[in-house]
Amino acid sequence: MRHLLLATFLATVPALPGLAQDPARDLPDGLTSARILPGWTDADGRRVAALELVLEPGWKTYWRSPGDAGLPPEFDWQGSNIGAVEFHWPAPEVIVSDGVRTLGHHDRLLLPFTVTPEDAGKPIGISAHVSFGLCENICIPASLDLVAPAAAVDPDPVIEAAMAATPQRSTEKPACEMGEIEDGTTITLSTPEPGAELAVEYRGAPDIWVSAPAFNADGTEVTVDLVAPHGKPFPVDPEAVVMTVMGQGGATEFHGCADG
Repeated sequence: MRHLLLATFLATVPALPGLAQDPARDLPDGLTSARILPGWTDADGRRVAALELVLEPGWKTYWRSPGDAGLPPEFDWQGSNIGAVEFHWPAPEVIVSDGVRTLGHHDRLLLPFTVTPEDAGKPIGISAHVSFGLCENICIPASLDLVAPAAAVDPDPVIEAAMAATPQRSTEKPACEMGEIEDGTTITLSTPEPGAELAVEYRGAPDIWVSAPAFNADGTEVTVDLVAPHGKPFPVDPEAVVMTVMGQGGATEFHGCADG
């Protein structure tokens, strides 16, 4: 069902603390630099930082939910005093390669995140083994070991701007209708902006495959198929449905839908 156009290549690259790797020697194909921006500690004792990947021309990397093909970034945190981590994802771009629709980013991915400490009052040290996909004509998995410098005193305006540009979260819940297919469940959602590109996710269940969206004739509704590992219809939680709409006025996230 879900296929990955992947070469048998894996790059595990050590990082120098606080520095981007030497692109001529250390980075996998497709990257010109990679680092964790140090960020700052906010008034609540949380560490605000960001992953920055700068890509070579023509190369792309993937969003948190890439679609039928692709590898979303995964983080194995290896720092100190790291509790919960909240990501502030930018809106994705729709990328079609060999007829396969994926969601990702080109040129540069700046992914802010907020780390809540396990032990309040103690400093947070950030290091991580980051795995992700890179794509030019084919897609390859890559990984990096990155270490952030110590947090700065003042907020970083680059990270603040990236956080301000993340999709707005709507309080509305689009109408939805559930159905059954032989090996899973379908969700049909009303679209707030006909003709706009969008992504549909099913949060909290990473083993459930979600198909690319299929629009009706006038773009007012979109349908996706959800397939679980057992290959049978299953009940869907409307509150776990997330629709991200990339409209003319910017991106908006809709969390949950109104069934029936």
